[in-house]
Amino acid sequence: MLATAQDLDDFALGFSLSEGIVESASELYDIDVQVRDNGIELHCEIATERFVQLKERRRTLAGKTGCGLCGAESLAQAVRYPERLTSQSVFAAANIMRALQSMQARQELQQQTGATHASAYALADGTLSIVREDVGRHNALDKLVGALAKNSAESELIRHGFVITTSRASFEMVQKTASAGVSLLVAVSAPTGLAVRVAKACGLTLLGFARENRYVAYSHGERILKQ
Repeated sequence: MLATAQDLDDFALGFSLSEGIVESASELYDIDVQVRDNGIELHCEIATERFVQLKERRRTLAGKTGCGLCGAESLAQAVRYPERLTSQSVFAAANIMRALQSMQARQELQQQTGATHASAYALADGTLSIVREDVGRHNALDKLVGALAKNSAESELIRHGFVITTSRASFEMVQKTASAGVSLLVAVSAPTGLAVRVAKACGLTLLGFARENRYVAYSHGERILKQ
């Protein structure tokens, strides 16, 4: 992966979860970070059952920053529809805007470089809980998923909050968010058509063009309370 070299433990766990390599954080036993001359290697020890499944899957799991399909061997493998979300959570539009307005101040790497994306987990009241940054939008979201999964107490809260991405909403971002059990994804830019279809199918609320006190609801807008 072409990724920013920070929060690598979060990245390894989040990627393993969102790509279905492991089903829970407890199945990732150890992460060994090894710095090489030309990059960084993450050596992960996972449950034997998951390793056998991974070998059968035969995915290379290699990718660049801009595509979540790299390494997939078939369309069925690439376009995975997450299990349908059953969350009954609702979200006040004002709290979503509050979280969005707080994002920039929490993006330290973006302030220094101007070249990174961020994914954030916000509580239902709009308070930003965790922010992760990376040169790739998928990587930033994987880091966020990993950070949430590390703490079981935080994981229990995940169904009552929402995810913000500073990028467009590709279908991979919808997949990763829904697979984590989060029922609302807020993107500052546009969603793709496939992202909208996947969001509708799995019961995820997808907002795009969320900025300056406005947004467009592309799926399951009934979860958003305007007043």
